[in-house]
Amino acid sequence: MSKETLTETMTNLTLEEKIIQAVRTVYDPEIPVNIYDLGLIYAIEIDDDGLVNIKMTLTSPACPVAESLPMEVQEKVMMVEEVNNVDLQLVWDPPWNKDLMTDEAKLALDMF
Repeated sequence: MSKETLTETMTNLTLEEKIIQAVRTVYDPEIPVNIYDLGLIYAIEIDDDGLVNIKMTLTSPACPVAESLPMEVQEKVMMVEEVNNVDLQLVWDPPWNKDLMTDEAKLALDMF
């Protein structure tokens, strides 16, 4: 895909789609699937001023990247042009389970 085509594609995306694309670049270092497809992002809300509220979880409260992964999500979302601020909330309810994963993620991890 050429740079012009990629730029055109990004231009045609909604802000939420751009944020999802940014989140899909974040991986748990122990799992070869991005955190969006793992089902770790519970909610993305965007207001008219470019404030993005994200609710996310981790696979376990004892996750070794519990401090760094949310910060990485916040940094990647802040790189999206129309985003002015990100409020990220780490939640544990409902607890994460494999049913939250996309079919693609389950297939990649052989969890069908």
